[in-house]
Amino acid sequence: MDTEALRSFVRAAELGRLSHAADELGVTQQAVSKRIAALERELGVRLFTRTARGVELSLDGRAFLPHARGVVAGVERAVSAVGRGSRALRIDVLGLRSAQSVVLHAYWRSRPGTDLDVVTLRVDDPRVAAAAVAAGDVDASFRTVTGPDALPQDVRMIHAFDSALELLVGPGHPLASAPRLTPAQLRGHRIWVPGIAPRSEWSVFYDQLAAEFDLRVDAAGPHFGDEVLLDTLAGSPDVATLVGARDRYLWPAGHDLRRIPVVDPVLAYPLSLLVPGTNPHPGLRGVIAHLEGLPKLPGAVWRPSWVVPPPPPVTFFVAPQWGLRPSGPA
Repeated sequence: MDTEALRSFVRAAELGRLSHAADELGVTQQAVSKRIAALERELGVRLFTRTARGVELSLDGRAFLPHARGVVAGVERAVSAVGRGSRALRIDVLGLRSAQSVVLHAYWRSRPGTDLDVVTLRVDDPRVAAAAVAAGDVDASFRTVTGPDALPQDVRMIHAFDSALELLVGPGHPLASAPRLTPAQLRGHRIWVPGIAPRSEWSVFYDQLAAEFDLRVDAAGPHFGDEVLLDTLAGSPDVATLVGARDRYLWPAGHDLRRIPVVDPVLAYPLSLLVPGTNPHPGLRGVIAHLEGLPKLPGAVWRPSWVVPPPPPVTFFVAPQWGLRPSGPA
């Protein structure tokens, strides 16, 4: 059944004149008349009788009106539920304890009432996340496509923030008592990062990190979860791992794990945000502004090659035809 015909019938019934319904719907009176006539033919009944003052509902029209109103209202609710300006802003993060989730939580707390939906796409390949942004499955994704040529045509990648890495060790590790460490002091120590997925952004990151500082990054074995990793660190005299300074990890007090900053230079894991190139969700404007206001890492900083030098900030402007669009370097 034609929902526009139903809408025309409902407005004509409520306003009492076809001309008034046509003006409100932005069509001609003839168009409204044709829609209602087609609806009457489909139903096999007369919905209106004409009077000197306009139109009045027939008995069948009165019986049909509440049902037609329900269908029109349902269609309007369905459309508004998926409209970018009316539904929750959906953003993909790597994990709910990740730095991206921490930053988004701070953004949400600073803007009470913000309709935000934080999701985790169970994918390792960032190109799959980029495709999800292009398809509208999510409005943005905290992923980095390390080869920009692999980005879908209608997806932009902007620098979100840098996450400083820390060494996480148990109390028996030889570096456990250090207040801070340089990359050179990590040489020769086993840095265990289990389950590095091929083609993932962190695979490229750790390859470049190990090559730049001659580090021993061990990806052996599957990743059985953070709890197993933390248990292993607590009982090992020689295993360490790297974690982001904003990443949240919880462990039993008896583990006595130590988070040690790495400096001179700070090892920065760059986090990017994938956004639609056109017609992004209006809520992204506030998220981008929040990211641009985050404090920068102090002192000397090492970043992998795909963000050296870091790009200037990207802002959003209102374009007449496309709504919000990102501006800045391509």
